[in-house]
Amino acid sequence: MLSEARKVLQQVYGYPEFREGQKNIITNLLDGRDTLGIMPTGGGKSICYQVPALLMEGVTLVISPLISLMKDQVDALASLGVPATFINSTLEAREVEQRLQGAMQGKYKLLYIAPERLESERFRARMHALNLPFVAIDEAHCVSQWGHDFRPSYVSIAPFIRELPNRPIVAAFTATATAEVTADIARLLELDGAGIFVNGFSRDNLELTILRGENKRDYIQNYVKEHTHQPGIIYAATRKDVEELYELLRKKGYAAGKYHAGLSDEERSYMQEAFLYDDIRVMIATNAFGMGIDKSNVRYVIHYNMPKNMEAYYQEAGRAGRDGEPSECILLFSAQDIMTQKFLIEQNQLSPERKANEYKKLQTMIDYCYSPRCLRNVILHYFDETNMKDTCGNCSSCKDDRDTVDITVEAQKIFSCIRRMQERFGISMVASVLKGSKAKKILDYRFDRLPTYGIMRDLPEKEISDLINVLISEGYLALSDGQYPVVKLMQPAADVLQGKLQVFQKVRKQQVKAAAIDNTLFEQLRLLRREIAQREKVPPYIIFSDSTLREMSEICPTTAAGMLKIKGVGEVKFRNYGLPFLELLRTYAGESEIGVAAYDFD
Repeated sequence: MLSEARKVLQQVYGYPEFREGQKNIITNLLDGRDTLGIMPTGGGKSICYQVPALLMEGVTLVISPLISLMKDQVDALASLGVPATFINSTLEAREVEQRLQGAMQGKYKLLYIAPERLESERFRARMHALNLPFVAIDEAHCVSQWGHDFRPSYVSIAPFIRELPNRPIVAAFTATATAEVTADIARLLELDGAGIFVNGFSRDNLELTILRGENKRDYIQNYVKEHTHQPGIIYAATRKDVEELYELLRKKGYAAGKYHAGLSDEERSYMQEAFLYDDIRVMIATNAFGMGIDKSNVRYVIHYNMPKNMEAYYQEAGRAGRDGEPSECILLFSAQDIMTQKFLIEQNQLSPERKANEYKKLQTMIDYCYSPRCLRNVILHYFDETNMKDTCGNCSSCKDDRDTVDITVEAQKIFSCIRRMQERFGISMVASVLKGSKAKKILDYRFDRLPTYGIMRDLPEKEISDLINVLISEGYLALSDGQYPVVKLMQPAADVLQGKLQVFQKVRKQQVKAAAIDNTLFEQLRLLRREIAQREKVPPYIIFSDSTLREMSEICPTTAAGMLKIKGVGEVKFRNYGLPFLELLRTYAGESEIGVAAYDFD
């Protein structure tokens, strides 16, 4: 069966071979076994269920959380010559009925629905009459209350599958899940003896950067100015920040859009479509934007504020570089971000257990922002990844050429102060005592009488707080859970106080920009793609992805056979779109005749 799957991959999608993770998942599904796939964003999970769907008799039901994702997937499949459709709240009852009838008549191979649709008894009854050999569940982490995006509607999936006359093969996919959430998904979706495939969370094409202490507005303006021709997303924690950044960039003349829950459905739809079609280059958004946005050529994602947890951060950052091309993920961190996220947690009506879990996840994110370790390794460790290199060589920590400075004495001062304060207070209180603050609370506790009072008065209080956070991220200190965490000493701190261990820190140097690359042909191919996309009324990446155009510009094929060897150029796409690109490539190479008619596709 795998040989048949490879044939479909080559003819329909234009790829010669599956990635290792895809091959294992597809083999498991074609052997008739339930499957849970944990794959990073851009890892090619759609192919994992689309290829088996094309090889199975009947209609595959795909449960997907967002309307935009359904439309994008169906448009992309249509460009490949694959019959697919969706049913969601944008359709009138007559259109829903027509599409259901079409599914009954075997007109479609894939039918996309939202999980809320399963709450309709009438719809479930219609599904009972359909030949459903396979059900694929996207964004499966939404079923777990311990995941970062719990959706109650996902709880309806398991009972629906249980009610079907013949139980289909079930596959569930997500990009980010800890071991705890993975086990929860398998249990709640009642995956029957499922094969669980964790295909690695590493995204080698992403350059991860943490910047602390930047003037955020100035940084955004400068970055967008230097990357005006590249699509990017800027995530902000609040609607207010989104609106302010949007106005700032629009006034500067940049093609910017905005997206948050406070906009009307029409405004959100317009902004999203303009971004997908490259009419706007940079989208400023809250976390309401992104899940299911299948735009492959996003070149950068900037977090204007620290996200609430690692899952949300890595999923949002992972929307850059889905085509495998080098892309930047930049997090602009400030201490105020911590207060913002704590405020948002308190605003949610959560059970005490879930609220404690949210604070625990937030602290992990804070530790990440202060960590001097390889950022990719910090993320992979969080997701229980064991197959890690010592360093990635491509994050702000690994590329940091700062001089190493011995800060053992400063660390001892901090640890001694925490011990003398009996490990009962938070970071800001400890920093205030070390600074020698005369705040009423410090005087009331008589902390001004401690030997460590004012012992670090030469440093700004913020710098002392930052240093405490670094020591927390390095495991010398720990914070208790909750809204007001208390700093605790760990064993390494005791070793430092006893002179058994030294502590080091670095001072940042200015990084040098890499030399510019000649992208002339690549940009000409992008312009041609945009013209065709406007004519066909589809997003540009549905014609060909940036990575496909990049390979075209590097190899510069001048025959139809050569074009079909480019990754992402299948037979259907070549028939539909290939000729204009081939003409451009031949013109660039200085050739004339094309001779496409002589190529046999059969």
